[in-house]
Amino acid sequence: MKNLIKTILFTFAILKISFGNAQEKEITKTSFDNVNLTYPGLEKVNKLFEAGKYTDAANELLTYYRTRKNSKLSDFNLGDEAKFKGKEIGKADQEKADNALLHQFKPQKGYGFFDYGKDINWDYWPVKDNEIRWQLHRVTWWQSMGIAYRASGEEKYAKEWIFQFRDWEKKNYLGRSIENNHIAWRPLEVSERIQSLPGTFNLFVVSPNFTPAFLMEFLNSFDKQTSYIPENYSKEGNHLLFEAQRVLGAGAFFPELKKAEEWRKSGIEVLNREIKLQVLPDGVQWELSPTYHIACIDIFLKAYNSAKMAGVEKEFPNTYSETIEKMITAVANISFPDYNNPMFGDSWPVEKRLRMKQFADWSKIFPENELMKYFATNGAKGKVPDYLSSELPNAGFYTFRNGWNDQSTVLILKAGPPAEFHAQPDNGTFELWVKGRNFTPDSGSYLYSGDAEITKKRNWYRQTKVHSTLTLNNENMIITKAQQNKWKTSKNLDILTYTNPSYTDLNHQRTVFFIDKKYFVIIDRAIGKATGNLGIHFQLKEDSKPVFDTAKNKIYTTYADGNNLLIQAIHSDHVTLTEEDGKVSYIYAKEVKRPAFVFEKIKNENKNELFATIIFPYGGSKAPEIKVKPNRNNDFEKGNIDLNITVNGKKSKITAQLID
Repeated sequence: MKNLIKTILFTFAILKISFGNAQEKEITKTSFDNVNLTYPGLEKVNKLFEAGKYTDAANELLTYYRTRKNSKLSDFNLGDEAKFKGKEIGKADQEKADNALLHQFKPQKGYGFFDYGKDINWDYWPVKDNEIRWQLHRVTWWQSMGIAYRASGEEKYAKEWIFQFRDWEKKNYLGRSIENNHIAWRPLEVSERIQSLPGTFNLFVVSPNFTPAFLMEFLNSFDKQTSYIPENYSKEGNHLLFEAQRVLGAGAFFPELKKAEEWRKSGIEVLNREIKLQVLPDGVQWELSPTYHIACIDIFLKAYNSAKMAGVEKEFPNTYSETIEKMITAVANISFPDYNNPMFGDSWPVEKRLRMKQFADWSKIFPENELMKYFATNGAKGKVPDYLSSELPNAGFYTFRNGWNDQSTVLILKAGPPAEFHAQPDNGTFELWVKGRNFTPDSGSYLYSGDAEITKKRNWYRQTKVHSTLTLNNENMIITKAQQNKWKTSKNLDILTYTNPSYTDLNHQRTVFFIDKKYFVIIDRAIGKATGNLGIHFQLKEDSKPVFDTAKNKIYTTYADGNNLLIQAIHSDHVTLTEEDGKVSYIYAKEVKRPAFVFEKIKNENKNELFATIIFPYGGSKAPEIKVKPNRNNDFEKGNIDLNITVNGKKSKITAQLID
């Protein structure tokens, strides 16, 4: 009798909610078109469906989803009530959730909140940056609303989310317009939605406002969106990887849908193929962006975990995990002691604690890897390799290192092949980290794409002259493949030489000497018949307050803590030192002015030119005195390097034969 009363009351509550919601759709036979009613656990649903009791069948299906335990996410699972109930959810999520109630959304974290109106205008484009209108359709605030709902128990969040879900469906249906298809239905955005919707589903499914009718709407929308992606996969790159991983994940989380197996197979097929194509033999993803490289590691691992949840992890061969391990090792090799990587190719800094958490997660998967364990514990466990400097020759990432702790000196240089969208004309650029400070951060990227004004701002950051490399007439170099000529490491001297066909009739050959594991000498040769103004550019951290000594062609920083850097032209034949405009972007859509400068000279036809620069980290407030004496065999024109370098009375010798 008690059970009968509970059923009647529950049904009455559902009817009351449905009656009060004019958007509720009638539940019919076709509502179940995408549901596999023979899936284990849906026997009661199927029986009611076969009897033509479609509302009752939907009600039973909702009960199934409120109690099922076979599909586990990393976050936001049923039964996680204690994780959220009555607890602070964090300022950022609370702000997103509360603003969402007012239809004030923050599509891209580089900008603030925008008001999309009482009657939500999904076409509103407040700043003509494509990321704003693309990322609006990722609806990232929906999960924040779900977390706020679980923490507070306030139904206003559930009601508003259900309203927004239906409003988005009504106003952004596939085929509404060509432009809308390119924005709301760009495959990457669709994949973002199908990745976040399962977690949002779990957060809200317990709400009495989450009715059987809405369940059927949700499942059919999810089916439509997921099915769209395999028919419209991106051509290549990280977008394709994201999409395939999320299609696989959709099939794993909703195995009750008819196309679930098809989605899982599609995702696995793409990822097995693309991990071989997109990951170079040295373990670096071919877009050569540390940020996206790490994102791809997580893509491959999320895909494996989804396959494991679905019981099909054996569809991935052993080489799949071996490649992932190699990718993680590559991250460690191009990491500074603060756990950041260079900002090459649209990369951004991260907080150390977040990167440590990633290494901790990776270490659980590869428990025998001592390097991962070291990074996961900030050196408390595990161990570093028996090497210091290292190369990733396929990617063209070269790391000069004298240690792994925060007192180390680490220079990471990029001289590789062309990449995809994230490529910049910057071969030869580098970042130098010394004792806790990155003295020469890459300029970053600032923005991605949009109207002419946005594109102009992005292009400023892509210029060759805002990177630490050579230019001809301040023009952008050709994006092409650099050729490694030499890489050799030893106790007291590490050497890299590469040649880059930077301009028509002009090759840039750069040789980097890491001397006594303390300082650097860089030899830049401009080889070929091209003529014009040559420049070797450098940029410094925004707070470095450098002194420019144009008479001696040297620059040095003035940090009060005594951790400073000297950069000086040591082959100053016809070289002039000029300050330049400098900027750096650590956060999307945010920029900071910073010091920049260039050593310049004129190149005449059929005459190769050379720059020699010393980069010397030092302690104290007084820059060291550096003397350079060519020995008898030194001949810059022929590429013979034979120099004695004396720093504050201590002499070192470097010799090399550069290759034409």
